[in-house]
Amino acid sequence: MKSTTHLFLNSIAVGCTALLMSCASTQTTTQNRESMLVASGFKVITPKTAAQKQKLQNLPAGNVTMIKKGKKTYYVFPDPAHNQAYVGGPKEYRAYQQIRADKKLAREDLQDAEMYQDATMQWSLWEGGEGVWGPMGGPAPF
Repeated sequence: MKSTTHLFLNSIAVGCTALLMSCASTQTTTQNRESMLVASGFKVITPKTAAQKQKLQNLPAGNVTMIKKGKKTYYVFPDPAHNQAYVGGPKEYRAYQQIRADKKLAREDLQDAEMYQDATMQWSLWEGGEGVWGPMGGPAPF
């Protein structure tokens, strides 16, 4: 009985920890996205009327949505928690896409660098290089 209770409490603790970590990750991701939008030239708009607030609430959270109004195209990222939206045009949206692409490449470069750093650190365990294995992976001439 005691071990079952202990297991149950540990499961709850692990679940709560995972939930908190996912919330923190989501908040950080949203903050990063908002800072990229501002850096791209998006303007922060606060709805003033009930109709505008309703439209803000109806937009899909966490996504940039394209909205056409007349002949103009707008891109809107809602932030209903703060009762605001980030709004930009095609030029700002292209800048946002470029910043996202640059950040993705920078993140991939960092991951590659970390992977290669690990690979070079492990290489020393083999006491090797070309002198041990020879050119092209063949045996070294002795």
